[in-house]
Amino acid sequence: MDRNKIGKDAEKIAERFLTKQRLKLIERNFNSRFGEIDLIMQEGDTIAFIEVRYRNSKQFGGAAASVTPLKQAKIIKTAQLFLSQHPRLANKNCRFDVIAFEYDAAPSNPLWYKDAFRI
Repeated sequence: MDRNKIGKDAEKIAERFLTKQRLKLIERNFNSRFGEIDLIMQEGDTIAFIEVRYRNSKQFGGAAASVTPLKQAKIIKTAQLFLSQHPRLANKNCRFDVIAFEYDAAPSNPLWYKDAFRI
């Protein structure tokens, strides 16, 4: 199966999972020159910037471990740009989450790492 299709499918599953957890979608696939944020959602007064990762092998540490410090820095810069473009959200608490789909887990059971990294 095509890697892009697998990634988009994982994002859709993650969005449904998080919606069931009572998060509200703000935006999908926000792009900037720094990178992309897969999902931007709101939980209460907190804005969650969510990176969705899928890995079919743990050979290189698995899905969650693939969010390297360099990737984190790109997500943070992209989130800062998003907030500068949406001043009504700038006073909200923010966090960075990772939704990981590992090769040995059922697609309906993603691993949710809330507040996975910080600025």
